[in-house]
Amino acid sequence: MSNGFTLWFTGLSGAGKTTVSRLVEKELRARGFKVEVLDGDVVRENLSKGLGFSKEDRDTNIRRIGFVCELLTRNDVVAIAAAISPYRAVRDENRARVGGRFVEVYCRAPIEVLAERDVKGLYKKALAGEIKNFTGVDDPYEPPLNPEVVIESDKETPEQSAAKVMAKLRELKYIAARKTRKRARMQKARNAE
Repeated sequence: MSNGFTLWFTGLSGAGKTTVSRLVEKELRARGFKVEVLDGDVVRENLSKGLGFSKEDRDTNIRRIGFVCELLTRNDVVAIAAAISPYRAVRDENRARVGGRFVEVYCRAPIEVLAERDVKGLYKKALAGEIKNFTGVDDPYEPPLNPEVVIESDKETPEQSAAKVMAKLRELKYIAARKTRKRARMQKARNAE
C-alpha cells in the first residue's frame, strides 16, 4: 500500500491555499511523511516559465503540476499542489491521472474579502479594469463540484482549516490518528502484561 497521495488546494488568489498547505505540510512532516509542496507561483517561476495566462497556458501549467503530483504520489511522497487551477476539467484530469489517492481542497472566500487581503492591489486593479484576464474577476473560476474538503477562509483561522484537512485525511485512512499520551501509556501497559 502506497503512503503517497495528492492534496490539491484550489481557489482564487488570496483564498488561503499556500498558508493552509504549509500548515498541513508541517503537520505531515512531523508525522514522518515525505512531503513536497508545489506552489503555483513557484511552479510558474521554474517548471512553467514562459507560459502566459491564456486558457491553454493555464491548462498546460496545471497539467504539469498534475504530472509531478502523479510521480510523487506513486513514489510514496505526499504531493501538495497549491494553485488557483481555475478550470474544473483540468483538475478532474489530474484527479484521474493520480488515481484514487487524490484529495481536492477548495479554499473559498468572497471577492470582497480577497480584495481586502490583497497586499499587491491586484483585485482592485482588475475590478477597475486595469488588469485583464484576472481569475475570478473577468476570467472564470470554476469551483469544484464535489471537493473532499471545503475551507471557508473568511470564517476559519488557517489552523482550523488545516485541522479540517487533517481530519479528512484520517477519515480516508491516509494518516493515523495521533495517540494521546494517556492512550500511549495505557497501550504500553497492556503490551507489558
